[in-house]
Amino acid sequence: MAAFFEPEALASWWQAIRSVTSPRPLGIYAVEWEPTVERDDMLGRLGGVFHGTVMEYVPGRELFIADAWWLPPDDEPIGPMALEVSCMLEGASCRLRVRQSGFEDSPRWRRYYAVIARGWQSSLASLKEHLER
Repeated sequence: MAAFFEPEALASWWQAIRSVTSPRPLGIYAVEWEPTVERDDMLGRLGGVFHGTVMEYVPGRELFIADAWWLPPDDEPIGPMALEVSCMLEGASCRLRVRQSGFEDSPRWRRYYAVIARGWQSSLASLKEHLER
């Protein structure tokens, strides 16, 4: 769970260029990425800032961020949404569960979730690699 808060870890596995995170209730959670060169037809350039408020944090177990928004580099924000992360021990292993929620029935929101689903798969593989080093 600490890898979701430590700036060096976020830079490593999530390619964040800057982050301000407070692992405590009502703490800030803000992560910034370099804007991409390529443009998505509907979302524009990716990157930008994801920010929200830490509502719950249990070290080593769970994290809940509410009132979260993605601010893309060139377009209107998407949100509000929530991000839930939980970690459960299973023998000598750990099962990490990440759930991002919030939705408006629109093509832009559907495209956002299609893009971030691939992003989360890649990022979580990087997180696993980062933690195993």
